[in-house]
Amino acid sequence: MPFFDLNLELNGTNFIREEERSGNARSLFWPWCGANVSLLALSYGAFFLGFGISFSQVCIAAVLGVVLSFVLVGISSLAGKRSNAPTMTLSRAAFGVKGNIVPGLLSYLIFVGWETVLVSLATLATQTVFARIGHIDANLARISGFILAVGLTVFGGVLGFHVIMRLQKWLTIATVIMTFGYIALTFHHIVWSSVSAIHGGNLQAVIGATIFAITGIGLGWVNSAADYSRYLPRTVTSRSVVGWTVFGSSLVPIILVIYGSMLAGSSKELSDKIAMDPIGALTTLVPTWYLIPFACVAVLGLIGGAILDLYSSGLALVSIGLPVRRHIAAGIDACIMLAGTIYIVWFAGNFSVPFQGFLITLGVPIAVWSAIFVADVLLRKSDYTEQDLFTPNGRYGAWNVRSLVLMFMGSVIGWGFVTNTFASWLSWQGYFLGTIGGKTGPWAFANVGVIFALLIGFFGHIALSRKAIRKQESD
Repeated sequence: MPFFDLNLELNGTNFIREEERSGNARSLFWPWCGANVSLLALSYGAFFLGFGISFSQVCIAAVLGVVLSFVLVGISSLAGKRSNAPTMTLSRAAFGVKGNIVPGLLSYLIFVGWETVLVSLATLATQTVFARIGHIDANLARISGFILAVGLTVFGGVLGFHVIMRLQKWLTIATVIMTFGYIALTFHHIVWSSVSAIHGGNLQAVIGATIFAITGIGLGWVNSAADYSRYLPRTVTSRSVVGWTVFGSSLVPIILVIYGSMLAGSSKELSDKIAMDPIGALTTLVPTWYLIPFACVAVLGLIGGAILDLYSSGLALVSIGLPVRRHIAAGIDACIMLAGTIYIVWFAGNFSVPFQGFLITLGVPIAVWSAIFVADVLLRKSDYTEQDLFTPNGRYGAWNVRSLVLMFMGSVIGWGFVTNTFASWLSWQGYFLGTIGGKTGPWAFANVGVIFALLIGFFGHIALSRKAIRKQESD
């Protein structure tokens, strides 16, 4: 087999044929680790401390938030292994063939949002590195980083699954090695007395940081989980699929968030810089000779996630009815990503403000959908029926009103219990916070609406759809 299989993947929303299924659950380690080894997780350490919590509380929030969110990703991966189709195709069983356009559009938005954020960060990081190395003009450095990040992302995302699986393996190995090189070179910057002196926060602050980990690290991957397990043989054990997904996804982000909080806790100046340029700010800690390897680890780590997002966004776009092939849809998404990256890099004054506002706003309805989908996977004892996922007259129907109403209710309640002060047009959220102390009370920034959304989606779907699923599987 060649180092890279450069053949264009022609599969889209269809089920994968038996002769195309191969591999084992261990292969899932590479795409998930590669997508989550980004140095952005180091910057998350500063964001966690921003909730007003101590280092030990950061550790608790990081472990709980990352692992719990990726358990949802692991369970969603089971659907791909069992029925060998993309996530947003299998979601039609829970929402109806036509009704699935609602979560499909939301998933598409979050995919495009994330790929834009990651490519923007890669561009900004490259600019910072080039400026330090050769005092290159800022715009020229940005353009160079922009071309590199976009080129690699489009290369993997458009060509498809087989290129991604091979590319992610080597991206992961290279990025992990250079990331731990960064840790070795910056460890002396940690001032433990400053880190340990950070005062602890209340329960609400810890919950807020945990929810930020759930929405910012793992939850956004639930709607693409089956995209990378669908090529596995159905004989692969479910436990191994969940285990390798969670292990590959969680290991490095937990380490990086904890280490990032140690760096940010040691220097308020660094913590402030991270808000403006999360990756570029980290370059100030390494010697000049390591800047090229740093640029590689920063850009490659971010691109690893962007590739998966671009690939899955193409699948999501086709699943909601756009009559084009997957690679054409991925090309359309790439154009949108270009426009969004140009705005963030050249026109937005602060990165963390639009980023956190984006996560919270879309995180609520995606949380409801994720919980409904996970509950649906757990409730079904039989594999999905392929032909019925592509016809409104099949067993899954055209519109599942129960799931759509549940998603609407979960979103309304969830938005009512989150505070979003990151942009004036988002200030309408938090309209139910008056019942637990108001928008300035102790629960104001805990964003418990995300948890409410998850609980409503999961238990609501079990209560409302359990009998209907039994009937579907008995027909």
